[in-house]
Amino acid sequence: MIIEPLNTTHDRPSFYCGDEILDHYLRRQARQDVKRHISRVFIAAETDRPKKVIGYYTLSSLSIELNQLPEKLSRKLPKHPVPAVLIGRLAISQSAQGKGVGKMLLADAVKRVLAVSDEIAIYAMVVDAINSDAQRFYERFGFTRLSDDSHRLFLAMKSI
Repeated sequence: MIIEPLNTTHDRPSFYCGDEILDHYLRRQARQDVKRHISRVFIAAETDRPKKVIGYYTLSSLSIELNQLPEKLSRKLPKHPVPAVLIGRLAISQSAQGKGVGKMLLADAVKRVLAVSDEIAIYAMVVDAINSDAQRFYERFGFTRLSDDSHRLFLAMKSI
């Protein structure tokens, strides 16, 4: 498997993960977001079929307000928003689901964020879990909910 930035050779129209919002994003909006510097999109493809998209994720910057963090963390931080990275979307094609592609994409995202964190301050990685299955997936890798009534999860960089 290869993971690389989205480019014009990737076959986006044939991607199907089973969630219309995630499918539509890759087909119709991902390239625009990259051009506008809103997010970066990374594509997973099979080594022998590098144009066929089997998964993708997005990264963008984010600030977390202190009142969004658990109190035990926020009282140790300065009284201003803290920098973070948002995994905005992570999707796997139906044909590749259950084969470890999601785990590999998440590991790649963490690796990229760690590399950047040597140059700019990043307190945490954040993700908005689209459903309870996604939430359980991220929790297996140490992400915790920001609050009891939120689907937003975070992972402090110091815990990686």
